[in-house]
Amino acid sequence: MIQTRFEFDTATALDKGRRAYQEDAVIADFIANSDLGLVVLSDGMGGHAAGDVASNIVVSEVHATLTRKERNLTAGQASVTRDLHDAAMAANARLRAHVKSHPETRGMGATLVATAIVDGALYWISIGDSALLLFRDGELIQLNEDHSMAPQIDFMADAGLLTPEQAENHPDRNTLTSALNGTEISKIDCPEQPLPLQPKDILLVASDGLQFLAEHDLRDAVHRLHEAPSDRIARQLMAQVTAVDDPNLDNISLSVIKVTHAPDAHATAHRRPHAALSDLPA
Repeated sequence: MIQTRFEFDTATALDKGRRAYQEDAVIADFIANSDLGLVVLSDGMGGHAAGDVASNIVVSEVHATLTRKERNLTAGQASVTRDLHDAAMAANARLRAHVKSHPETRGMGATLVATAIVDGALYWISIGDSALLLFRDGELIQLNEDHSMAPQIDFMADAGLLTPEQAENHPDRNTLTSALNGTEISKIDCPEQPLPLQPKDILLVASDGLQFLAEHDLRDAVHRLHEAPSDRIARQLMAQVTAVDDPNLDNISLSVIKVTHAPDAHATAHRRPHAALSDLPA
């Protein structure tokens, strides 16, 4: 009997936007014939020589911890959620140790989205406002919680307490309600139950810089490009965001994961381990 296996076509990209330096970091690790695929993304806070350090600490520590636990991750559902949580805690401890030995970086912090794809199911942990998005059947939905003031501000707008314009431009909209900063983490999104993936699914893991592109424009762009390879989708989305030409355009980091299936049990995934810690080349 032919066993169906998933394949993953992945690409990552970063852009500084209008900022003077890059505080985002992302790594995607999809090894051919492996039962595990990882994406880890972090958006740093704290300014030059702090935010970039924070995001790289988080990405490197989470990725290293999950890689060491690969056998556990592929052993069962309970292990995946536990190991994702342990990896986030390890990164938070690393931030705490760094601030202790480098007091000048006090106040540094970072968001986190870490995804683990095991046996065709998507697990994740997220802290902060970086997004995990799913494009399926023409619809684009956010899977993870938004740990910022934006949901509360939008609720106030829906209740008529704010106008849509006031909500969109509210000065506290991007204020985080949870982050990794070496102290207690107030909110963690790490569902016990995974999301079963389907062929033709497209996953986007992105920092909040992608939000400079209107939601309907992002959905329409992915719909238009959904048959294209992941690297083209990443390039086109990045180009569309930067074309907005907003003087406040934040750093943008993005990982695109396209899900397909291979009828051959020995088929290899179209993927390679890669980190995107600099801008995607033209």
